[in-house]
Amino acid sequence: MHLERPDPLYPTIPLYQAPMAGVSTPAMAAAVSNAGGLGGLGLGAMSPNAARDTILETQALTRRAFNVNLFCHAPAVRNERLEADWIERSRELFAAFGAAPPARLEEIYTPFTANDAMLDVLLQTRPAVVSFHFGLPRPGQIRALRDAGCRLIATATSLEEARRIEASGLDAVIVQGWSAGGHRGVFDPRAHDDKLSTEALTRLLAHEISLPVIAAGGLMDGRDVTRALSWGAIAAQLGTAFVACPESAADDAYRERLLEGGETRMTTAISGRPARCLTNRFTAWSEGIPAEDVPAYPCTYALAKALHAAARNQGEFGYGAQWAGTQAAKARAMPAQALTLEIEAARYR
Repeated sequence: MHLERPDPLYPTIPLYQAPMAGVSTPAMAAAVSNAGGLGGLGLGAMSPNAARDTILETQALTRRAFNVNLFCHAPAVRNERLEADWIERSRELFAAFGAAPPARLEEIYTPFTANDAMLDVLLQTRPAVVSFHFGLPRPGQIRALRDAGCRLIATATSLEEARRIEASGLDAVIVQGWSAGGHRGVFDPRAHDDKLSTEALTRLLAHEISLPVIAAGGLMDGRDVTRALSWGAIAAQLGTAFVACPESAADDAYRERLLEGGETRMTTAISGRPARCLTNRFTAWSEGIPAEDVPAYPCTYALAKALHAAARNQGEFGYGAQWAGTQAAKARAMPAQALTLEIEAARYR
């Protein structure tokens, strides 16, 4: 008798662990998947070789499905004057740590749309789920991944983006509300953003498109998962909830800042794209800087990473990209598998 494989988009526990670049690890993704959720790996900042090693390591830790995430941002529109002004604006910050800013900004991430070496990695390793942030792959990339048996999903922050995902032939939509931590998945950061709540956007997309939707943004516990399902989602995606887990790659200062609680702020100053971060020295410095004064993503991020390294070398950790959603105060430091099971158990209490 032929038994069909379960659809990885519908894990036993309706919980996706957000594929947080720089935070998620093979140990985290495998732990969540082994518990019955869908673990996630953020590959957008990796080289193809590093991505291959990360996928293979995760496959060695779990036989269950997990999600790998790629960035599909448009190439940076460079502006030499703007970039030079940004470097000068930061000079005093670097000087406080005995360092100088980079002489020029670099486009540090290659988008998946221009990275067929990364596509080859995915076709060789065949992860069960592949997701996309900041846009969509080329049609040929989509066909190749579908032919390889991968289920494909992408982030939408609006109905228009969700309709584009639907028209592209993908299988599901991550619905990212305004309260989500980390980078806003907008296709075009220059376009108008309605900044809809996770509930409002999930209800809208569940009604207006035919694809299954996964709610993301400000969701931290079992009650949040239950609420997301009531809005029409098939699952909830949680990221900030997993940052403090021992499997996380977050540094100690990031974990401590998260567990202290506190406010978050949406800022473009760290990377050049809107992203929600715990308030820290970097967000305080950037307060009031107009978005039009910030160079393009990911060039701005190159400077932020250099500043964080210079500050960290002097024992200051307040300039890191400490991404977090609006309910960060609910974060708990417990193993990822135990947290997944606790979130599921809380749905029934």
